[in-house]
Amino acid sequence: MYAVILAGCHQYRVKKGDAITIDKVVGDVGQTVVFDKVLLVNDEAKGLQVGAPFLSNAKVEATIKEQKREPKILVMKYKRRKNHKKLRGHRQEVTVVEIANLAV
Repeated sequence: MYAVILAGCHQYRVKKGDAITIDKVVGDVGQTVVFDKVLLVNDEAKGLQVGAPFLSNAKVEATIKEQKREPKILVMKYKRRKNHKKLRGHRQEVTVVEIANLAV
């Protein structure tokens, strides 16, 4: 059994026990997060269910495992022969969650 959920602006294919990295979700480690924007559920018993755009009776529960920041990316702007250089760094805040339950 798996589901496709919408977390932030990204879609993730998840099943029970998966650990995924998503955009920052407010909460402490150990808290439960419920994703109610479920786009698709594939169950062996009920078959494939597709929402339009979301399934009203489906939800995915997850536990926050870690709050962290991704490695730094460097953004460089350069204009030749103008003595112009800009270097900026960015670290994105992310949350690692483990899927606990898929409820249909």
